[in-house]
Amino acid sequence: MGKLQTLWTLYYTFLKIGGFTVGGGYAMLPIIQREAVDVHKWAAEEEMTDIITLSQSMPGVLGINAATALGTKVAGIPGAMACTLGMVSLPIIFVLAVATAFEQFKDLVAVQYAFTGIRAAVAALILHAVIRLLKPTVKDIFQIILFAAAFICVVLEFFPMQYVLVACALIAIFYSLTFRRGKGSADR
Repeated sequence: MGKLQTLWTLYYTFLKIGGFTVGGGYAMLPIIQREAVDVHKWAAEEEMTDIITLSQSMPGVLGINAATALGTKVAGIPGAMACTLGMVSLPIIFVLAVATAFEQFKDLVAVQYAFTGIRAAVAALILHAVIRLLKPTVKDIFQIILFAAAFICVVLEFFPMQYVLVACALIAIFYSLTFRRGKGSADR
């Protein structure tokens, strides 16, 4: 596949994802992962997990960060631009159209029920993303304990999310240096 064809495929793939996924970055994750790993084979499952992890730790919108990082991996800066533009093209048009008409229709019962249904679908997509991300990530007792501790800290709001992220990274580094020395590279 030529470079121009690759860029077009990246743009079109993320145009579909950005234009037809409701619920933000977490709802997009399973679709991005399916397209990148299963359909186009742009990344392995573990690489995609790393891209998503990196995307969550960067400022900005998760879906756009993931698209940009994947585009960079596949085709460098032009790939990043193609994915990012694809991700935002239809939402910008849609938001502009809806914003002009929403005030007139927001009190209609059908519109309120539609949003109730959309929220349920988004929750299902987010749960699917969590399950799919857990499979390649949590493999041994250390990772299970670290995941459980981080989950509890975030859900019960003991600490801000960014502190939990940094603490987990430091704990994992300490663990790998202390207990994994001599066993080769760290398990992924």
